[in-house]
Amino acid sequence: MIQTVSIDNQTALVLEGGGMRGVFTCGVLDNFMDRGIRFPYVVGVSAGASNGLSYMSYQRGRARKANIDLLEQYNYIGVKYLFTQRNIMDFNLMFHDFPERIIPYDYDVYANNPERFEMVTTDCLTGRAVYWEEKHDEKRIIDIVTASCSLPFGCPIAMVDGRPMLDGGIADSIPFDRAFSQGYEKVVVILTRNIGYRKSEKKPYIPSFLYRKYPLLKEAIRNRGQMYNAQLDRIEQLEREGKAIVIRPVNPIQVGRMEKDVKKLQALYDEGYQCSANINFQ
Repeated sequence: MIQTVSIDNQTALVLEGGGMRGVFTCGVLDNFMDRGIRFPYVVGVSAGASNGLSYMSYQRGRARKANIDLLEQYNYIGVKYLFTQRNIMDFNLMFHDFPERIIPYDYDVYANNPERFEMVTTDCLTGRAVYWEEKHDEKRIIDIVTASCSLPFGCPIAMVDGRPMLDGGIADSIPFDRAFSQGYEKVVVILTRNIGYRKSEKKPYIPSFLYRKYPLLKEAIRNRGQMYNAQLDRIEQLEREGKAIVIRPVNPIQVGRMEKDVKKLQALYDEGYQCSANINFQ
């Protein structure tokens, strides 16, 4: 069934993360690009930041290729990278070889795009979210998106402007409040979980030797489940009030954060594309 919703220059786009579940977002954004649907302000977290960059440079299909076609070709997720990069993924490939030569990123188009784009990281010293807006310094753009995608426990701490950073989803998993704080009155939110999903609020055990220099980061990690569920409760309330349009998977997700099954990934991408196609934006 086609849903008709209105958007205007006071409507912002919010992109959740979720690792490889972000292929759902790739499908939504490719459908947006096919239909010329744009927003004055976009904010993305983790995989949402990475996929959002291709949307901001008008590179339709680039994020899908990176997450599906090139995963099958390069197999860039695996324990083997822990021994070479202290990382569960081949970040050298993903954030250097991909944008520089394999699927070149169009920095010029991005720099000249008047729409605002912010990427979210978590400051390891404060445990709080940091919102970065950068369009001209190519190295800094890569530093920011790398940090935004650096999962706790599975990736090394990344540095942005000399500050230690990790995945933005630790401190602000779904940054709709950031959009409202920038003056926008309505949000379109792309989630990577089905309606009704909630995280466990049991605080994870973190060994004392991990992040020992960053006690506020450890506290943010422990509280993430509670924070995330509160954000989902608020989003559902905003939906009922007509202040949020939410695009989310219909069925419980069968794709894991580090999913390597390209058939599952393609199916989730297709679902994202179709879910977006079912909305008539006016």
